[in-house]
Amino acid sequence: MEIKSLGHTGLKVSELCLGTMQFGWTADESHSLKILSAAFEAGINFIDTADVYSRWAEGNPGGVAETIIGKWIKQSNIPREQLVLATKVRGKMGPSPNDEGLSRAHIMRAVDASLQRLGVDYIDLYQTHSYDDKTPIEETLSALNDLVHQGKVRYIGCSNYPAWRLTEAIWTSRSNFTVSFDSLQPHYNLAHRAEFERELAEVCHTYGLGVIPYSPLAAGFLTNKYRRDQVEPESARIGGVKRRYFNENGWTIHDACEKLASQVGKTVSQVALTWLLSNPLITSPIIGPRSLEQLEDNLGVVGFRLSTEQKKSLDDASAWQD
Repeated sequence: MEIKSLGHTGLKVSELCLGTMQFGWTADESHSLKILSAAFEAGINFIDTADVYSRWAEGNPGGVAETIIGKWIKQSNIPREQLVLATKVRGKMGPSPNDEGLSRAHIMRAVDASLQRLGVDYIDLYQTHSYDDKTPIEETLSALNDLVHQGKVRYIGCSNYPAWRLTEAIWTSRSNFTVSFDSLQPHYNLAHRAEFERELAEVCHTYGLGVIPYSPLAAGFLTNKYRRDQVEPESARIGGVKRRYFNENGWTIHDACEKLASQVGKTVSQVALTWLLSNPLITSPIIGPRSLEQLEDNLGVVGFRLSTEQKKSLDDASAWQD
């Protein structure tokens, strides 16, 4: 497992990040704990979660994924310094109007709640889950700056920011001498390139942000699970996958991955992951296995890289146009 620096920081993270959105949703607690252990044993030290995971599941109040991670840390007795824990704040966590957003009021309560659920004294990477146009960016960054100085948070990052808002945040930090975003978590994969590549990639390159893309397998579309003209399998996310990727462009990309996978003796998902890792701007794709089998498949990307010609074949198949 390759270890990388998170952007321009000195924080060292594994080349794969374990995402936990499935914990408490499609993966129950028992399976989630096993996935965490297996991932750590394989060399993954970077774990990403969010306070809202998985609030959308029936009967789930949110905070479940963080609670599972906290239980695993306690049971495993792994030294805290061997883990890089990332969580996020922004989503609705209660009935009050101040139970969501990026106000100082919400951030200060949310971080304490996350720390309690995780059972730790500090969060390595605290991320804003998306921008909040109802709160001045100065207020958000000031609150995050205080958390860093209080020792509750070590680094800060953001997710789902358009390029202009990310740039605004970076320059606001510089102008006000507060901590600045060290990473971006964008939606980025072979079948969803334009949103990141159009402008965000250049912002991240210019300011040295680590890039930890989510949905690197297009919500499972870029796996061996799907085939053209075949009945789709049962899946909690099949509706979104069909709407976004079941089209000629999506299948062209899938076909290219499948062809290359058969040539190199790998799976579609391993090909899709290594395409991301072939980009020096990418720090750690966030994998989201809901089973040990899926985790094992994802780990097959370790030590596997594409040749220049192989990468070009995928670039050409997935090229986007303005």
